[in-house]
Amino acid sequence: MVLLLLPPAISDADETEIHGTLTAPTSVQIEPVGRWFEVRLHRQRNHLSASYTESLPSDDDEEDSGEEDIFDEDEDDSMLQTLDPKEWKDHDHYKILGLSKLRYKASQHDIRRAHKQKVLKHHPDKREDRKTRIRKSGDDDYFSCITKAYEVLGNPVKRRAFDSVDPEFDNDVPSNNQQSKDKFFAAFSDVFKRNARWSIKKPVPDLGNDKSTFKEVNNFYNFWYDFQSWREFSYLDEEEKEKGECREERRWIDKQNRAERQRRKKEENARMRTLIDNAYACDPRIKRFKDEEKERKAREKRAKQEAVKAAALEKEKERLAVLEAERLAKEKEEEEAKAKAQAAKKEKEALKKAMRKERKALRETCKKHGYFTDEDGLVKAMEDMEKLCERLSLVRLQEVNARFSGADQDKSKDIFQEEVASLTAEIEREHQEELRKQQDLLSSSKGGDGGGAKGGKAWSEADTALLIKAANIFPPGTSSRYEVIANYINNHSTSGINRVAKDIISKTKNLQRLDGGMKQAANEKAFEKFQQATGNKMKKSDEAQPSEKFEGGDGAGAAAEGPKPWTTDEQKRLEQALKTFPASATDRWDKIAEAVPTRTKKECMKRYKELVEMVKAKKAAQAQVAKSKKP
Repeated sequence: MVLLLLPPAISDADETEIHGTLTAPTSVQIEPVGRWFEVRLHRQRNHLSASYTESLPSDDDEEDSGEEDIFDEDEDDSMLQTLDPKEWKDHDHYKILGLSKLRYKASQHDIRRAHKQKVLKHHPDKREDRKTRIRKSGDDDYFSCITKAYEVLGNPVKRRAFDSVDPEFDNDVPSNNQQSKDKFFAAFSDVFKRNARWSIKKPVPDLGNDKSTFKEVNNFYNFWYDFQSWREFSYLDEEEKEKGECREERRWIDKQNRAERQRRKKEENARMRTLIDNAYACDPRIKRFKDEEKERKAREKRAKQEAVKAAALEKEKERLAVLEAERLAKEKEEEEAKAKAQAAKKEKEALKKAMRKERKALRETCKKHGYFTDEDGLVKAMEDMEKLCERLSLVRLQEVNARFSGADQDKSKDIFQEEVASLTAEIEREHQEELRKQQDLLSSSKGGDGGGAKGGKAWSEADTALLIKAANIFPPGTSSRYEVIANYINNHSTSGINRVAKDIISKTKNLQRLDGGMKQAANEKAFEKFQQATGNKMKKSDEAQPSEKFEGGDGAGAAAEGPKPWTTDEQKRLEQALKTFPASATDRWDKIAEAVPTRTKKECMKRYKELVEMVKAKKAAQAQVAKSKKP
C-alpha cells in the first residue's frame, strides 16, 4: 500500500487545491525470472541472507563482483603454467578453476563463474593486452587445461566420474585395534561423513555419540550394511572407446574398460565393508548393547529356571501331599483290615472254642454210653463219631448235643445212629454228584475231541493211547514236538484219520483238564481196545507209561495195576550208571542195579530197552517230519 502525503504549507496564505482523487492501492506479487531467479536460487541453496547482493551477468559479459570468497585467495599462476594439456586426467580440475575450497560442493553456477574469471585472466588475448609472455601457443598452451577443466566439471556425467576419483578424497579406513576402540568416535566420525557423499539414499544417518539409543545405532549400521554407492571409475579408463578405428576395436576397448571398472568397484565395496566391519567391532555401544542383551537373556533364563523350579517344587508338594494322603488312607485301611482280621480271628477262635466244646461234649456223651456198641463194633463206632465231629457244623453239633441231653441210652443210641446214617447219605450224595460231573466231562471230551462240536476229528481210545505213548516218547523240548507226535500217530493208528499239530495240541489240552482217576480209567479202557484191535498180547505192565512232563507231574495215564513208574531220581541214577559202566564192563548190569538200589537188574535192563526204542522212534519220526518239510 502506497500513501501519498501532501507537502506542508509554507505560510498561512498558501492554499492547496485538489483537482481529483487517487484510486485505491493494490498489492502485486512479483517473482524473479531469468538470471534473477538463478541468483535467488543460489542464495537459497547456500543459505545466504537477503541483504547479500550478487552482480548479475550482463549480455556484454560483465564481470561478477560478488562472492569472491568462494575462490582461492592466492592463485598460483606458475602452477597453471607448469601443466601439460596432454596429461589432463592427472590434473585437479577444481584447483585449476580455483574451487579447491568447495570442490564437489560447488554448484554449476560457481563453476561457470570460476571459469569466466579464469578465461578473463588467462585467455591468450587477455595476456597479450597485458603484455604477458605466452610460454606456449595453440593446444599446448596451459589455457587448454582451463578449458578441459570446465569441460569436465561443466558436464554432470563427467563431473561425477571425476568426483568418484577425486584426488583430494581420503580412502583410508581406521584399523580394528585398541586405539580405535579407545577413541572410536574421533576415529570413525569423520570417515563416515566423508564417505556419506557416495550414498544414493539421502539423508545419511549420523554416527551419533555414546548416548545414542539402540534403535539409532541399529538403523545406522543397517543403512551402512545396505549401503548403495554411486561411485564409479570410468574416469580412470586408460583408453577412450571413440579412439577405436573399427567397431571390433571399440568393443574390445569397452570390454577392457568395463572389466577394470568392475575390479575397482569390487575393491571399493571391500573397502566400505572393511570400514563398516571395523566400526562395528570397535563400537563400544555394540559391546554395551550385547552385554545388556546377554544380561537380559540371563535374567529371562534365570526367571524361567526359577519358574520351572517353582513349578517343580509345587508339583513335588502336590505329589508328596498325594502320597501322604495315600499313606494315611492305606494306614487307615490297614488298621481297618487289622481290626477286621482281629475280629475275625476272635470270631474264629470263638468258633473253634465252641466247636471244641461241642465236639468234646459229643465225645463224652458217646464215651459215656460206650459208643452205643459192643467191643466188635467199637472201632467203627469211634470212626463214625469222629466223622460227625469233623463233618457237622457248629449248629448241627449243638442240635445233636441238645438232643443227647436228657435222653436215656437207648434214645441216645437211636439219635447217634440216625445222625451217622444222615451223614453217610450226605457223603454218598456228594460222591455221586462228583462222579456225575466227571462222567459228563469225560463224555464231552469224547464227543468233542479235536473240536468235534465244530467239525473236528473224533478221537478213539486207541488214538488217545497212542497220543499218551507218543507224549512219553517225545517229551517237551523236542524240536517240532507236536508235528512229530502227529506223524507218529498217523503211522501207527488204524483209524485212517490224518492228524495235524493243531489236533494234537487241542487233545492234549483236553486231557490236561481231566482229573487223575478219570485219566486212569480212560487209559485202561483205551489200552484194552487197542489190544483187541491189534491182537497184541502184551501185558499191561508193558504198555507205555505217560511221563510226568506230559501230565504235569501227576502220574496221569498210569495203569491202576502194574510196575511202579520210574521216578526222576531213579532215571538220573540209571543214566549215570550207564555212563559209568560201559558195555565192555564185567557184570555191567549187576553194578548198574547196585547204583539204582530201588530197582532190580531185570527192571534196569527193561528200562534200558524202552529208552532205546523211544530214542529210535523219536529219531525216525523227526527225520520223517524234516523230510516232509523239504520242497
